[in-house]
Amino acid sequence: MFALFERLVEPFPKERIGSPPATFWRFVWFYARPLWPLFAWLAVLSAFIAVLEVSLFGFLGHIVDWLNGLDRATFLASQGWWLAGMALVVLLVLPGAIFVNGLILFQALFGNFPMRFRWMVHNWLLDQSLAFFQDEFAGRVATKMMQTALALRSAITKSIDVLLYVAVYFGGVLVLVAASDWQMVLPFLGWLALYAVLLRFFIPRLMAVAERQADARALMTGRIVDAYANIGTVKLFAHTRREAAFARDAMTSFLDPVYGQGRLINGFLISLTVLNALLLFSVGALGIALWLNGLVTVGAIAVSVGLVLRLNGMSQWVMWEISDLFENIGTIRDGAATFAQPIALTDRPGAKELAVAQGEVRFENVGFSYATARPHRGAGPVVEGFSLTIRPGEKVGLVGRSGAGKTTLFNLLLRFYDVQSGRILIDGQDIAGVTQGSLRSAIGMVTQDISLLHRSIRENVMYGRPEASDADLMRAVDRAEARDFIERLVDQEGRSGLDAEVGERGIKLSGGQRQRIAIARIMLKDAPILLLDEATSALDSEVEAAIQENLYRLMEGKTVIAIAHRLSTIASLDRLIVLDKGRIVEEGPHDQLLAADGLYAHLWRRQVGGFIDADDPAQPAAKAAE
Repeated sequence: MFALFERLVEPFPKERIGSPPATFWRFVWFYARPLWPLFAWLAVLSAFIAVLEVSLFGFLGHIVDWLNGLDRATFLASQGWWLAGMALVVLLVLPGAIFVNGLILFQALFGNFPMRFRWMVHNWLLDQSLAFFQDEFAGRVATKMMQTALALRSAITKSIDVLLYVAVYFGGVLVLVAASDWQMVLPFLGWLALYAVLLRFFIPRLMAVAERQADARALMTGRIVDAYANIGTVKLFAHTRREAAFARDAMTSFLDPVYGQGRLINGFLISLTVLNALLLFSVGALGIALWLNGLVTVGAIAVSVGLVLRLNGMSQWVMWEISDLFENIGTIRDGAATFAQPIALTDRPGAKELAVAQGEVRFENVGFSYATARPHRGAGPVVEGFSLTIRPGEKVGLVGRSGAGKTTLFNLLLRFYDVQSGRILIDGQDIAGVTQGSLRSAIGMVTQDISLLHRSIRENVMYGRPEASDADLMRAVDRAEARDFIERLVDQEGRSGLDAEVGERGIKLSGGQRQRIAIARIMLKDAPILLLDEATSALDSEVEAAIQENLYRLMEGKTVIAIAHRLSTIASLDRLIVLDKGRIVEEGPHDQLLAADGLYAHLWRRQVGGFIDADDPAQPAAKAAE
């Protein structure tokens, strides 16, 4: 039975969703709508349970009156069926209703609903642009996703469990008390009015402080995760105390709304305690007065006082639940503000798969500025009127100081950003009109800043081509000169070789080892277009020489675009493109450019150990652009 209910909700739906709405109720309904029958059953069962529990108090009043006025000898004969019916309710109906309610809540929804939300949001976030993640703490986004999932579940279930249950229960209380004497209802109505005033005063304030608290919690977590993820840099600069102080600022900011929430809750609690005391006093006093005048029975007073005591405990429960409910609402609002951001880069309707037959890459009058793509970045044009054709199979090197636009051209070719003017074509196909997946599948790239997944070496290399065979895997490892160090690796769990895990971002490996794993991954991918961004910069000379030969072998039959500040690593390429402020100022093979005695020759002469002198005062770099 448990398994049956656990299968009612699919935690990993296959269908892809559109953009979630930003407004609170639409955001909640967007994720709750597919499961509305289960939530409807929860509502029905909550109302039914509330009616049953109120009816038990009514039956208690009847028992008091029966015991006070009926003959013992005939009691069972006259009231036996009533007693049997209520015994059935107490022993079977009420527990059964609670059990089914629990099956829906705890088996069908408790785990599956938040997991379904996480799955849908995670898929949505994976489609977000690179700029989205550059503007957010990764830990902050992950924290928001996790806490919003739980908040969404709690907000919906508490709305049903608390608001509906209490509404039905209190309505039943009024009907039950009014049946004895309408005057007995007056204290309950007065209590309800004042309770509504308390809720109206405290709840909006609790909701506002909860929203601030959720955002402060995400910021605090993001800063802490950021320090852990960059712990090597923190220790290298001996800034552990500085990072502690940085995190403390966020923790202090988090405490402000926590203190505010505590004050509001304490004020709510004392106000409610006084209100409940007034209700108990007024119901007791009024009940005694009416009994003295013969207007109500002892059973009616017992029921009324019992209901007051029940409401006393229930109202405090409701207070905590509503406080929690509106804290969850604040969390959802904060999460919705992040998750409802539209995806900046999408495939056009009817986008086709990129078909690469030759590998020609053509930039036609391309213009791009980060100030337009990301206004807060505040940079001017990076490339403007840029045109370049790279022939099929040609090996081209991009040369220029930081800010010349080299990395930006890579980002545009990979369509991490859309060009703002002009277009980029691969084999005559505008990359804006093909699917992003097919575009990036056709391009292999090795970067200077290698980031590996916190998984095994096997999984990291196979990321290039998951369907590859073990033989293909080992061939790529050998070509990257990585077999020797891989075979010696053992992680803390005792896994060795290809099964050893590399740690977060590959922190357990040296820079050269990470570089070789990345090169093996690209060799396994074997894409027709190859981008190299300082691909061998982290390697020592001996290993670089060994890998360089394999890289040249990998380049065979491919269109290659390479960036290198160490000009000696790209001097042998077919053509060198010299960039300055986003424009081509020179192009040609190495010897020709040296003979021309232009910017390239100047950079070559200014090198020390093969690196461009980025601080050359003769050619200031526009570093902010790249």
